[in-house]
Amino acid sequence: MASTPQIKIPAVYMRGGTSKGVFFRLQDLPAAARQPGPARDTLLLRVIGSPDPYAKQIDGMGAATSSTSKAVILSRSTRPDHDVDYLFGQVSIDSAFVDWSGNCGNLSAAVGPFAIAQGLVDPARIPENGTCTVRIWQANISKTIVAHVPITAGQVQETGTFELDGVTFPAAEVPLEFIEPADEGDGEGGGAMFPTGKVVEDLDVPGVGTLRATLINAGIPTIFVNAADIAYTGTELQDAINSDTKAMAMFETIRAHGAVKMGLINHVDEAGRRQHTPKVAFVSPPKDYTASSGKAVAAAEIDLLVRALSMGKLHHAMMGTAAVAIGTAAAIPGTLVNLAAGGGERQAVRFGHPSGTLRVGAEASKVDGEWVVTKALMSRSARVLMEGWVRVPGDSF
Repeated sequence: MASTPQIKIPAVYMRGGTSKGVFFRLQDLPAAARQPGPARDTLLLRVIGSPDPYAKQIDGMGAATSSTSKAVILSRSTRPDHDVDYLFGQVSIDSAFVDWSGNCGNLSAAVGPFAIAQGLVDPARIPENGTCTVRIWQANISKTIVAHVPITAGQVQETGTFELDGVTFPAAEVPLEFIEPADEGDGEGGGAMFPTGKVVEDLDVPGVGTLRATLINAGIPTIFVNAADIAYTGTELQDAINSDTKAMAMFETIRAHGAVKMGLINHVDEAGRRQHTPKVAFVSPPKDYTASSGKAVAAAEIDLLVRALSMGKLHHAMMGTAAVAIGTAAAIPGTLVNLAAGGGERQAVRFGHPSGTLRVGAEASKVDGEWVVTKALMSRSARVLMEGWVRVPGDSF
């Protein structure tokens, strides 16, 4: 019987923050996949192991969670004052779909280290010891990210003592700056920081009711609601949400109607084809709780509680892009995030999530009576887990 041999493609499997993904240089992809389109999507689906009706991704590099079903394509940047162009694909687990509508903030921490190690950054800019600043063009959302990558003996430093809740082992710290993370526009749709022109909006959700919501485009489009308004405390862990089919349906309904309100889609039926964005998160004032690791988190240690959903499931920690949205919203008085943290003007918050805590900052100011956020800041870590080639059947894309 005739068979089609597998092909192998240079790739690196990396952890960035609390996510993992398969990283490619654009130049290493098969010719048909070097541009957007069905060939690229089909290739990445096969690499990750989707669509998988068993929802396990056994025959691919994914690990059957939204945090691990990811692919990244990088190339030298053609834009002035940038080193690398970064394109992120969120690969659906059980359907044949790659969502290119948003960024992954966690994997953003791995982009700089990968770019340096793979020759995408000018060697003259890499110190023997110190920090290499990598300017990243995030192609999904047309934003700039600046990564400060530690360098030791001319190589990316991956090991260190920086601890990140949601990641078991310490590593080297990679500070990130998300430059002008909020979208700007006229308030008439998906192009403004607050698409409806209000920091708090009434969101009508059939079967749920009218919810107070902060709808914000910053880092990633996000819908914030109060935990108490949907009968939660804000201290919930994954099992309390993800094992509840009614809760999952409720959150998807909130997400779909919020997406319409934000101008991201025209009808709720379109939400299924835009799974990566927007995100839904619920907030609460600080409370004592026990994180998924067993670590006790005291209310006095945090400014607020946040739980967020990604690809239809409660995230085990916090998406990096959602953390940018949290930091941005916290800096603007009157948003639900800001009010949960106690109100007023603030440059940083530490919030509690299912795996522990995270600090995120944002620089906000009023310009001509409108709030403008110049940057959001947070630290992550990154590490190469495996490098070499991924293999896929030659006729699979």
